[in-house]
Amino acid sequence: MSARLLEGKFFAEKIRQEAGKRAEKLREEHGITPGLAVIIVGENPASQVYVRNKHKACTELGFYSEGIELPETTTREELLGEINRLNKDPKIHGILVQLPLPKALQPYESEVLEAIDPLKDVDGFHPVNVGRLVTGQKALVPCTPHGCIRMLELADIPMEGAKAVVIGRSNIVGKPMLHLLLGKNATVTICHSRTKNLADVVREADIVVAAVGKPRFVTADMIKPGATVIDVGINRIAPKKLVGDVDFEAVREVAGAITPVPGGVGLLTIAMLMQNTVDAAELQLQR
Repeated sequence: MSARLLEGKFFAEKIRQEAGKRAEKLREEHGITPGLAVIIVGENPASQVYVRNKHKACTELGFYSEGIELPETTTREELLGEINRLNKDPKIHGILVQLPLPKALQPYESEVLEAIDPLKDVDGFHPVNVGRLVTGQKALVPCTPHGCIRMLELADIPMEGAKAVVIGRSNIVGKPMLHLLLGKNATVTICHSRTKNLADVVREADIVVAAVGKPRFVTADMIKPGATVIDVGINRIAPKKLVGDVDFEAVREVAGAITPVPGGVGLLTIAMLMQNTVDAAELQLQR
């Protein structure tokens, strides 16, 4: 029997509705409209699409949205100056610098991200927010792993006491996913390129999160019958063909629940960005 399909569209809409209700409460009780600023440097076509989608989501929820388009020739000092301006702007509660930066600015990526006020860091990449997540404090968390957790909650898939395996140890997905699952009282193992007997480790998991960046890397023989499989990977294997890190057609015959690619986790990211912007506005009220 095929696994339950965890469709991103359904869960993203639930998350957006939550964000909208909380934003309305902020407006009614404090006169605050959540505001998001997105900085894009250069003319990367994929980045421009992402920025437009973020602006559209803000508009639909009644958020204040500001898009800052800077030329490819922008210097480190100019970019840091723009971030400093937004840090001081009371209308802006969330700041996001669209990555990747142009090649000339890439050596300064860490400096750029750390220049963002931690309370406005809606990407959750600032070391202060990373430290808060690791120590179990209230933090702004990277949108993709945060969205995976909300999906599991909304789907009523138990995390407490569950064995979870995260494949991949990136700072954007793998490591925050580890700490978010720990925060839900799961028993978590993180696997990577040096893990021995990886298939045996994964086969013990009740929840598998694949974020390794290799097409169809997770095969059906690696999955325990009835396990929940979350596929974070997006791999282009042909001009119009996207696949995940999971061999979807085979694994869905073994798993209890599974996310598709496309149409799964990717749709949650912008919805979680809206939620993070509301979180940021609420946190800034307290300082």
